[in-house]
Amino acid sequence: MKAFVFPGQGAQFVGMGKDLYDNNEEARAMFEKANEILGFRITDLMFEGTPEDLRQTKVTQPAIFLHSVILAKALGDEFKPDMVAGHSLGEFSALVAAGALNFEDGLRLVSARAQAMQKACEINPSTMAAIIALPDEKVEEVCAGIEGVVVCANYNCPGQLVISGEEAAIDKACEVLKAAGAKRAMKLPVGGGFHSPCMEPARTELAEAIERTNFTTPSCPVYQNVDALPHTDPAEIKGLLISQLTAPVRWTQTVKNMVADGATEFVELGPGKVLQGLVSKISRDVTVAGYQSLD
Repeated sequence: MKAFVFPGQGAQFVGMGKDLYDNNEEARAMFEKANEILGFRITDLMFEGTPEDLRQTKVTQPAIFLHSVILAKALGDEFKPDMVAGHSLGEFSALVAAGALNFEDGLRLVSARAQAMQKACEINPSTMAAIIALPDEKVEEVCAGIEGVVVCANYNCPGQLVISGEEAAIDKACEVLKAAGAKRAMKLPVGGGFHSPCMEPARTELAEAIERTNFTTPSCPVYQNVDALPHTDPAEIKGLLISQLTAPVRWTQTVKNMVADGATEFVELGPGKVLQGLVSKISRDVTVAGYQSLD
């Protein structure tokens, strides 16, 4: 069985999606529709901007979403998933690609999400840190014993976990985790403590937008970040999407569940190859591939 997976924030690069725009009429129309919906020419920033331009949350999230979703559309009959999943932001790409959300509504939600997260970062200064070479259970135990907000945010693959929360709590957790044997406990260059209670203002704001949006039954199961389980019911999908901003991304568990349910081939759609690397570390019994263009 074939699983298609969609990357999250951090995979962006200058020039992403330009070949689709130049060589595919339907893709070009979708990009132009996105420029209209967003109220600025995101294509100029994607194709010819600077890395700094692309690092702005309000640009990064819609840019990655557009690259992934338009690529899935441009693949035509080659895009026939038995199941889909996305990492954080990529969950929105997965939902649109699987038909649970239409393109325009998906883009509006991604834009609203980016802006709500940016505001939350300004309200609650926070950050994230990567923890390498410690068992998940040990990282959870240390976080539970730190004063302040610090939680496990991204279960990326065995031995690679990201923690998130208040700056002082993250600093203290990194100190304790290094002493506990972490190969690395390194703060990340991100705008805030994503997938932690620090994002509560964003969750509340995005919840209203999600509730107003029409979701339909997807063409295949969508494995969602919050519980790592397959979903096809629109009401369940909505609820989990709302919870996603303050809950951890259970990517390790998601991939394991997809494999247990029959996935033998994983294909990443969108910028970068991060998910291909993570999937390979989670399961050695599957093949991995990816598309960044139609070439």
